[in-house]
Amino acid sequence: MADKILPLAAMEKLLKKSGAPRVSEDAKTALKDVLEEYADQVGQKAVRIALHSGRKTVKAGDIKVALK
Repeated sequence: MADKILPLAAMEKLLKKSGAPRVSEDAKTALKDVLEEYADQVGQKAVRIALHSGRKTVKAGDIKVALK
């Protein structure tokens, strides 16, 4: 996934919400990379599910099925 779209500030918010009092830049970047890769995999699976169902539109149900 070449284009990175999740902001580092959001990664810091997620980690702080999880209880981290401080978050390093490396930690934010690492979480961003992991989440973007996972989201890409889920998205690709959801697209295949939608296409298999004869649709071009990816729906919430496709995402949920892709996560299983």
